[in-house]
Amino acid sequence: MASAPDWLRRAGRWIDDRLPMAVLGELMREPIPGGARFSYVLGSATLYLCVLQVVTGIWQMFYYAPTVDHAYASVSYLRLQVPFGWLMHGLHYWGAQAFIVVMGLHVVRVFVWGAYKAPRELTWIIGVLLLVVGATLVFTGALLPWDMLGYWAADVGTSMAGTVPWVGEFARAMLRGGADMGQLTLSRFFTLHVIILPAALALLIALHLVAFRRQGSAGPWNPARGATTGPFWPDQVFKDLLVIAGLTIILVGLAAFLPAPFSGEADPLNSSHIPKPEWNFLFLYEAVKAFKGAWEPVGTVGVPTVLLLLLLSLPFVDRRPERTPWKRPVAMIGGFVYLGGVIVLTVLGDQGPVNVAPGGTATVASAPVSASATAPDARVALGKTLFASAGCVACHAINGQGGTIGPDLAGEAQKGRTSAWLETQLVSPKAHLASGIMPATTLAPPERAAVIAYLLSLTPMTAAAASAAVPTLPAAGQQGPPGPASRMIGDAANGRVLFDGGCASCHGQAAHGAPTPPAAAAGAVNLAELGAGLFDADAQHFADNIDRYIQHGSRGTGADASVYMPAFGDTDSLTQPEIANLEAYILAANGVDRAAIVDPGIEPTIFFVVTAVVLGGAILIGFAGTALRRR
Repeated sequence: MASAPDWLRRAGRWIDDRLPMAVLGELMREPIPGGARFSYVLGSATLYLCVLQVVTGIWQMFYYAPTVDHAYASVSYLRLQVPFGWLMHGLHYWGAQAFIVVMGLHVVRVFVWGAYKAPRELTWIIGVLLLVVGATLVFTGALLPWDMLGYWAADVGTSMAGTVPWVGEFARAMLRGGADMGQLTLSRFFTLHVIILPAALALLIALHLVAFRRQGSAGPWNPARGATTGPFWPDQVFKDLLVIAGLTIILVGLAAFLPAPFSGEADPLNSSHIPKPEWNFLFLYEAVKAFKGAWEPVGTVGVPTVLLLLLLSLPFVDRRPERTPWKRPVAMIGGFVYLGGVIVLTVLGDQGPVNVAPGGTATVASAPVSASATAPDARVALGKTLFASAGCVACHAINGQGGTIGPDLAGEAQKGRTSAWLETQLVSPKAHLASGIMPATTLAPPERAAVIAYLLSLTPMTAAAASAAVPTLPAAGQQGPPGPASRMIGDAANGRVLFDGGCASCHGQAAHGAPTPPAAAAGAVNLAELGAGLFDADAQHFADNIDRYIQHGSRGTGADASVYMPAFGDTDSLTQPEIANLEAYILAANGVDRAAIVDPGIEPTIFFVVTAVVLGGAILIGFAGTALRRR
């Protein structure tokens, strides 16, 4: 074999004199007890996913604006209009989930192999801390898009932090930057996510690698198998690269075919969204439900503390040198009960109903309010907001303003209605009128109390005053410009909830039913069959067209002109994010994707096929080369 050129040897010596290349070479040639195994790839896979998060995270920061006014829009722009933005965001989103899963599997593998025992206690402890920091990174990163999922996950998480005895209020205020979620909350989560936690993660990774190198691989639990060795290069490196290639194919496939959801811009006033924490905290969320009142800190503080201490103390509790799994039944049974409990609680937390937030207030609406503790004026104001946002205004008028399907609700107190009567009407309307069409409300008890307080505060106008109070609305086709919602990417699923809770009373259930007779007579149409003038295959133009009507309302044009579409935007009856969600649903009902990628760089499907072919081919060639070597 010809020797390397003289210039290359000189360059190698020059670099070796200045960098520890010999050390790196020794590491690559390090023998592995028992030889290379696929069971050893989880550590390398975790490190790869960590590097992937750093690269894709930095790439996204070139486009991200960490302000409550622009965060959601900047992430939407990145995903839909920046070439390969969908890929970078998708890899970051799914890579974060994979990072926790693979790291968790790595911890399970170390536990089963008994590799946490002396002299590797410190390696284990650092690994557990890495798992905690990784989960915290997922928690803080979820808020950065400032969408509904991230907002409420952070709201629930910081509320749980607020239950810590003695320091809870301080911890919650530090995380939120005050009493409520806002710009300071986003700024602090951003700082944690891109500076403090990555620095802690890098330090722990360095310490973990040093500790691992100091003691070396534990190898198989069977001493006889550990007696033979195999080189790290190329045998183990080859297996590591195979798994990393497979992981990359999976992540690209998820980014292409199952992108991160658009859950709509964060909207504290949207009471139809059910808040839950990130999936990796769902087991704690479910455990909290078992502890009420004064026992609440046991669930929010005691349970996670005990779970963490059990992991950290494992090497000091199980001190026997035996590593064979079936020869340490107590440890194995305890470990898998621990793991099984976490998995079961996670599934229950994902599928179960909404919990009551720490502090005893319902979490289904923004700024939950206790019926007994709220000042009367504030409760009436909240009730007025909920009356509009919950869709009541679509059927009921207040002194002539609103829907005409149900009775005008001004003067309920003068009619002899009591709080108890109105409570029954909201919860079980058929108890008062079996043939009625009013649906039962989904509002939480404090919210119902606020709506009732608002209704009882109203007094009826004279007929002349009520007639004069009817708003002047534009005729069809004469609406003003679209509002801010038309530029937002809403959540179609939440839009359907809003539609069925309000719009369906006029336009028909699920956007596909026939409009109700009074609304149809006034010109209401089936919103799943919009024709020329409103429908447009271009998602942005379509959203602009229907947004004008939702923002500014419309006068009836048919035989019953007294029925009109309220100006939900102009009157703040719906928030702009809620209107964006409605528009996303209406577009979906007409076969138009509101979140369609405008400039993908390369179409996601094509990019996935190319990635799968290239990396899949490399995997097959690698296996073929290994088979030939063995011959």
